[in-house]
Amino acid sequence: EDRGRFGALLRRLEIDHPAWGMARSLKEAREITKRIGYPVLVRPSFVLGGRAMAIAYNDESMAQFLQAAARVSEGQPVLIDQFIDDAFEVDVDAMADGEKVIIAGIMQHIEEAGVHSGDSACVLPPYKIGLYHRNIIQDHTEKLGKALKVKGLMNVQFAIKDDVVYVIEVNPRASR
Repeated sequence: EDRGRFGALLRRLEIDHPAWGMARSLKEAREITKRIGYPVLVRPSFVLGGRAMAIAYNDESMAQFLQAAARVSEGQPVLIDQFIDDAFEVDVDAMADGEKVIIAGIMQHIEEAGVHSGDSACVLPPYKIGLYHRNIIQDHTEKLGKALKVKGLMNVQFAIKDDVVYVIEVNPRASR
């Protein structure tokens, strides 16, 4: 829930992640997009599902999507994330007891990156993810589960492009 703390944790654990920012105004949103560049994913915070989530490729569409996201998030900041074009996404469901992390499944999204994970179809086992990427995914999932002291279920969403595995988010639940 706290993107600042989560970003700090990812940096401390040396886990790659898309650049991001939180905006409460059009001016802040423009500063963020200037810093991270287009395309960006614009989405309301604290909203389940892909409601009011959109990919912006320029200032005009970003401003339009920002308005829609701000209406949905009711006073909360709007999240602006670097959108990694031509990536493919992966969902990992795991269980942990605070010390040990067990991966229950690594699921590859069928759709291209940008379709909300709740709206995507996944395959198990993944067919596009080789051992190199699976090892990184396993390592990142274990590091995050231990650092967050997860007891119960956790879902980690990844994007992979050009041999870089990015963590998109971590949720205190299973996805599938």
